[in-house]
Amino acid sequence: MISINNISKHFGKLTALNNVSTTCDRGECIALIGPNGSGKTTLIKSILGMVLPDSGTITFKGKNIAGNWQYREEIGYMPQIGKYPDNMTIGQILDMMKDIRNKKTALDEDLIRSFSIDRLMDKRMRTLSGGTTQKMSAALAFLFNPAVLILDEPTAGLDPVASELFKQKIIAEKMKGKLVLITSHILSDLDDLVSRVIYMQDGNLVFHKSIEELRHDTGEERLVKSIAQVMAMNYE
Repeated sequence: MISINNISKHFGKLTALNNVSTTCDRGECIALIGPNGSGKTTLIKSILGMVLPDSGTITFKGKNIAGNWQYREEIGYMPQIGKYPDNMTIGQILDMMKDIRNKKTALDEDLIRSFSIDRLMDKRMRTLSGGTTQKMSAALAFLFNPAVLILDEPTAGLDPVASELFKQKIIAEKMKGKLVLITSHILSDLDDLVSRVIYMQDGNLVFHKSIEELRHDTGEERLVKSIAQVMAMNYE
């Protein structure tokens, strides 16, 4: 579905991405993991068309994304920190996004109901807690029923009940054949979700393995212990 072919990106003397290649297929939930500064954010922004690689190509459903902004309509993006106009209400934000997208197909409002956002429509964005803003970002990412979901630190700031509801929603969407790409520092949240792991370090893609391969290679069942072992080996 998404093919990344030999992309590199430099910011001055910093190499953010170094000849990165991989493929992400439908029906997978992929964890994008690595230390701070490893290139995860640059890779995500390149997929979203927010960063233009210096070299290489990215294709979405077989088509080069360069100069082809329409593919973004099939991606739901949840940023790590959602920023919205302070003076607008939740209802106004949702209505504005619906007007902008002008999508004729059925909307996915499961999270609006699960998170009780439908009871907060008159609340202004500036009055919301960080957790409620995070719920709003999650609801917007899923709202237009996209084929691909890119979720940046999705459970950060969510209470345990909301976090569990969100995980079940992610699993359900993966089962429908969607591609879900997650970045997270809370590796314990990913054990029940991910089917594959991409590990990056210093702008390099170190590996892209199934969770079964990773467990076999490290002898660890839990993702956090598997990744700790990989990091230890890479820092030796």
